[in-house]
Amino acid sequence: MYAIIDLETTGGQPAQDRITEIAIFIHDGEKVVDQYETLLNPGRSIPFFITQLTGITDDMVRDAPKFHEVARKVVEMTEGCVFVAHNVRFDYSFLKKEFADLGYNYSRKTLCTVRLSRSLMPGQPSYSLGKLCQNIGIPLNGRHRAAGDAAATAILFDRLLKISQQDEALRNPTISTADTLAAVDATAPSGRRPVTGAEDAVTTKQPSARKIKAVQEAIKTALLPANITPAKMSTLPHSAGVYYFHNEAGEVIYVGKSINIYKRILQHFAIDYKSRKSIEFKNSISDITWELTGSELVALLYESHEIKRLKPLYNRAQRRSVFPAGIFLRTDENGYKRLYYGRADDHAESHPLIALGNQYKAKGFLFHKVAKFNLCQKLCDLYKTAGSCFDYQVHRCNGACIGLEPADEYNARVEQAIESFTYEHGSFVVIGKGRSELEKTVVLVENGRYLGFAYVDETFSARNINDFKEVITRYNDNKDVQQIIRQYLRTKHKDKVKLFKTTTA
Repeated sequence: MYAIIDLETTGGQPAQDRITEIAIFIHDGEKVVDQYETLLNPGRSIPFFITQLTGITDDMVRDAPKFHEVARKVVEMTEGCVFVAHNVRFDYSFLKKEFADLGYNYSRKTLCTVRLSRSLMPGQPSYSLGKLCQNIGIPLNGRHRAAGDAAATAILFDRLLKISQQDEALRNPTISTADTLAAVDATAPSGRRPVTGAEDAVTTKQPSARKIKAVQEAIKTALLPANITPAKMSTLPHSAGVYYFHNEAGEVIYVGKSINIYKRILQHFAIDYKSRKSIEFKNSISDITWELTGSELVALLYESHEIKRLKPLYNRAQRRSVFPAGIFLRTDENGYKRLYYGRADDHAESHPLIALGNQYKAKGFLFHKVAKFNLCQKLCDLYKTAGSCFDYQVHRCNGACIGLEPADEYNARVEQAIESFTYEHGSFVVIGKGRSELEKTVVLVENGRYLGFAYVDETFSARNINDFKEVITRYNDNKDVQQIIRQYLRTKHKDKVKLFKTTTA
């Protein structure tokens, strides 16, 4: 059984918009056997542009039932049915959100007639419901009203079933001639019957809609973007690496990483999209490419690099590629270690302990560390005074600012603060899995600075850090990669970490 559903809503974001109308047509695989439609009171005003599109006004829904009043009806009608819609993710996401607000997990198998149409009727100039129905001669009365769109989708679905039955019959000689020709006649232009080559087939039972391969495939792939085929998905590797989503123009719109690219991309497509932008994102995906890394750490680092290089539209995090400010360290004439913030250009003689996006962020970062590790604001250049700092006056500073706290006690807390955002060791290399059994990866950090990574033969050996420096590809060091490496080294990874003595410039 199939529940063909169309909704009208107050907007395109399930997280904040509501349903104003619902129509359900129950199809048994041969014909529509039941239907239900109603306006719904969304509990909020309908935007003017939505009223212009649908014709549904606030007055029309004022006395209509609210969703919770029809929820049981929707559950009962669609129980055991495949949820069918044109661009199914939109309608399905809205219904799931409405049910979730009631504390109910609404879950159905889904089938998208956009995807099924692309598969069974390739070459159409458009697969939007209105233009597709116009091009193949399906009447669409009441466009952008739930009942009108659902009725047209039901006719389209019936047409697609017959096309798929025809295809099954041509592949399967046990299907009856009469049923085959009936299916063909139903899809052919009036007055013409295509030559099927099946007139001599052995007569037997017509395939049920449940067993039609195209329909089953459409159910399995309903969650995929319209332009991503099952064949494309089958090529995705089950290995670690970086993957790229491209739009129709071939532009990279998203970069991701995973230890299993295939499974991660399936997760992308399985989630419920709750905003217009997320729905647009999914619908924009027209191709997927990838680069294998073998190593999870290299995948994390390379993803960060590619996001900064390409600045994809749908990657919000890690897009910053310039880090002009940072936190620095010096020791004063009294032996106190002093953290301070500043522009990286102003301290060219020393590399920052951590690079940050601007001085405002660097100052805020340092204030946080001062509070967490009970450091002195004056010694961190956050409080300008000739005497004690403000924190000493309110008993939050132990008096390092006026020499009351011994330098070694104060410096121990400075080191704790530094350890919270720097590496445990100054110079080291992380040796991990490669892209094959004959390869391994190396990630190099020298004097607290990330230098890059390399793929090397499994027989590669190095006597000192310079041997590693000769084989790596150089990449920029910044706050994001520092955090990636620190967090990775704190996990239960299986990589080998080789330490080197910290050198001086």
